[in-house]
Amino acid sequence: MSKIIPCKLILTILLICFVPLISMAINPNNIVKEYDITIYGAVGDGQTDDAFAIQKAIDACSAAGGGRVVIPSGKIYLAGPFKLKSFVEFYIESNAKILANPDEKVYTESAFRENKGEGTIWIGGEKLVNVSISGTGTIDGNGISFMGAELEDSYVLKPFNIIDPRPHILTIIGGKNIRITNVTIQNSAYWTVHLIGCDDVVIDNITLLNSLKVRNSDGIDLDHSKNVRISNCYIESGDDCICLKNRREYEEFGACENITVSNCTMSSRSCAIKIGSENMDSINNVLISNCIISKSNRGIGIQNRDEGTVSNVVFSNIIIDSHLFSDVWWGKAEPIYVTAYPRAKGNNKDAGWRFPKGQTEGKVGAVTDIYFNNIKCVSENGIYVGAESPDKVSGVVFDGVDVFINKTTELPGGVYDRRPSNVEGLLKAKTSAFYLDKAGKVTIRNCSATWGKNRPAYFAHILESNSVVDLKTINLGGESAFPSKVEAIKKQ
Repeated sequence: MSKIIPCKLILTILLICFVPLISMAINPNNIVKEYDITIYGAVGDGQTDDAFAIQKAIDACSAAGGGRVVIPSGKIYLAGPFKLKSFVEFYIESNAKILANPDEKVYTESAFRENKGEGTIWIGGEKLVNVSISGTGTIDGNGISFMGAELEDSYVLKPFNIIDPRPHILTIIGGKNIRITNVTIQNSAYWTVHLIGCDDVVIDNITLLNSLKVRNSDGIDLDHSKNVRISNCYIESGDDCICLKNRREYEEFGACENITVSNCTMSSRSCAIKIGSENMDSINNVLISNCIISKSNRGIGIQNRDEGTVSNVVFSNIIIDSHLFSDVWWGKAEPIYVTAYPRAKGNNKDAGWRFPKGQTEGKVGAVTDIYFNNIKCVSENGIYVGAESPDKVSGVVFDGVDVFINKTTELPGGVYDRRPSNVEGLLKAKTSAFYLDKAGKVTIRNCSATWGKNRPAYFAHILESNSVVDLKTINLGGESAFPSKVEAIKKQ
């Protein structure tokens, strides 16, 4: 008996078979429409400012409904400020470079709205949807051009009147579905990638190379942003490599939350992974794993200084190598640092923007439920946990955290750095593998401390705790730096 195939099934089969063929006939190579910046007048001689041509290509691409703006290979495209727009893939071909114009006068838009003292915007964009920056070319901030004289440990910052002209490389405000992949971003004069109020972000496989002497040269700053995935990146930065925060200038965007960082390698003269210190809202639900931190001042830092809170943060499978650097850089080689202190009064040239409107001093929010698992630390200093009071830092767990301490530089130690805070900024104290100063519900489980051959007199305990409520130690291994003179554990 023959079977009759229903008409609807035949129609479905035809659609499956022939619609792709029709699509290929219309666009045989399935090519994204491209907008070559040289067609719009870009010269690429490294001297002519091509920002106008780049902007024309971006505008045309976005107006047509989207496509790819191409920065062709083999040339250097000098450019002043320009804006990204929605539905644009900004594609930098291999061996192509976009170089920031060194003329300070072309940078006029503040990176922080009415707060004009903390840099300007070079590549910007606001209320963007479906934007990507990709390719294997280079975005170069030309950072040294904006610096003063070179010192042994840093560059002198040039004086300015109202606007600090140093450009942040990339500033996106209120973006949705942002992708930054494969590119090299380098030589920033200020923050490098600053994402404000952005939602659904992927930063993957980028190389970010800033001079280790340029102050304020943060790598990636997530500011009031949500649902962000950072992975497979290599970052060298004078200031913090990856930083989560909630700046007061953009308070309408709410919490910074649902953040993952994985498989990254970092080096910093300040702090490789930092949460805070600018935090007027909440930072929560953060997972950071499978990372290597080398040749850094501070490894991991939670530095709460404002009324915002930090909660539900997990650090796991991380190798940390930290050393002392000069006082130009915050930090004293603490491999892990968890703190909550009110911000110091007037500690910054822009102190008026640090506190709630109309106030000259602030309060600090709580840091709770912080978990460290399987972390190996090599440093000149130990882990520091401290707060204004035990309720401000609580629920901290160290599980499988091993600390190896050895003196490797000639810089003075025996100090923990609590700047910027309303308590003594540089706390002189004995160096212990774990130094706890006012905290609550701290658990140290399956951890150890070992000491290298170079042991100055200020090297001391495995654990020193002062005013800690509900401290639990389980299988804490090792001995003090000088077992015949110093006890392994000191509690007060």
